[in-house]
Amino acid sequence: MDPIDTRSDAAPDQAVPRAMAGNRIASLDFIRGIAVMGILAANIIAFGQPFAAYMYPDAFLVPHNEAEEWMWIAQFVLIDGKMRGLFTLLFGVGLYLFMEKAWSRGKGRALQARRLGWLLLFGLGHFFLIWRGDILTFYALFGLVSLAAIRWAAKTQLVVGLLGYATGVVLVGSFMLSPYVIAETEFGEQPAYAEMREQLAADKGRALDHEMVEYRIISEGSYGDFVAHNVIDHKGDLPFNIFVFGFETLPLMLIGMALYRFGLFSGAMNTGRMLRWGSAGIVLGSGVTLLVALWVRDAGFSYWSTLAAFMSLSALPRLPVVLGLAAVLAVVGARASGWLAERVSAAGRAAFTNYLGTSVLMLFVFHGWGGGLFGALGRTELYLVMAASWLVMLAWSKPWLDRFRFGPLEWLWRCLTYWRLFPLRR
Repeated sequence: MDPIDTRSDAAPDQAVPRAMAGNRIASLDFIRGIAVMGILAANIIAFGQPFAAYMYPDAFLVPHNEAEEWMWIAQFVLIDGKMRGLFTLLFGVGLYLFMEKAWSRGKGRALQARRLGWLLLFGLGHFFLIWRGDILTFYALFGLVSLAAIRWAAKTQLVVGLLGYATGVVLVGSFMLSPYVIAETEFGEQPAYAEMREQLAADKGRALDHEMVEYRIISEGSYGDFVAHNVIDHKGDLPFNIFVFGFETLPLMLIGMALYRFGLFSGAMNTGRMLRWGSAGIVLGSGVTLLVALWVRDAGFSYWSTLAAFMSLSALPRLPVVLGLAAVLAVVGARASGWLAERVSAAGRAAFTNYLGTSVLMLFVFHGWGGGLFGALGRTELYLVMAASWLVMLAWSKPWLDRFRFGPLEWLWRCLTYWRLFPLRR
């Protein structure tokens, strides 16, 4: 999600592809709009129910019926991890676009580092003050790491990104799969694993008990209680999250840079080929992910099987889906027209504001000092909240951008990056 600079830096004598709209790459805005809406579809469960409910249906504080179990499967196959992956890919594109513009003005990595430093502050504020599902912190930290590879050849970025992702699948995947093997299979019933099995049962109990503590804080406590809880009880989550998601975030950023340089988003690649291999990646990856989801259903949606599915077994088939979505949506976004496409693209141009703004909106919807709906809505009702929030995104973004040059937070981030005040009104 890098909504500030998606401008072309082509020289005047270079042909501008049809995918260019003015000085913006039209497909990027469209894909970013799809991604920011998809991120909400993934996160809505953890906004309105305990965090564990994102993966584990029994953590819902209201009944989770059979139809909603199929909704779990649909979300797992179509949304979970894919929108985050697409968002991360686009962030890598944005990093390179920003550097192209900086290089053309005689500036270097220092400007990008300052920009990412401000993003880190936004991310930490999001994590501690609003919602712990933040991804901006990862983007800032691993964006800084990616600067070491920014001038690599595109092919090198692609190969290192793919190898890095594969390394993460092996390391993180095996780490996150082992609790299921020990806690819920016959292998773990061996005497040698008895103590570990007991420890995992205790860990599960403590995690679910903590969710109830948090439920009371969100439902009955003040906003100050909520922030204090995040700072005191969850500051240790960040190192673990950075380790787990780093093996996805940094590789996808590098892959995004490479794909942009190969012309995936500008119309320079053969669109027929992009549609063919993109569709094949979506179908193949989604098919394997569906098998994982059906395995979880057969396991009774147990605690450790859902964790293994999300954090281990779905990681490898997720990659072809993310790459396939990028390819297909790049073609669709370059050709899309009409009021809906314009509004989706506008939501993408204001993706930073929409991402953080949605989190703020959810505070007022679910916390006890607001709408008080935390823990009260089932999966079906939460999807209705999601749909209403999508309408808000689509409703405000285009009229705002018709009058102003940037989204509100896009403008603030830009001013902080360059340390000067930019005009906002058109």
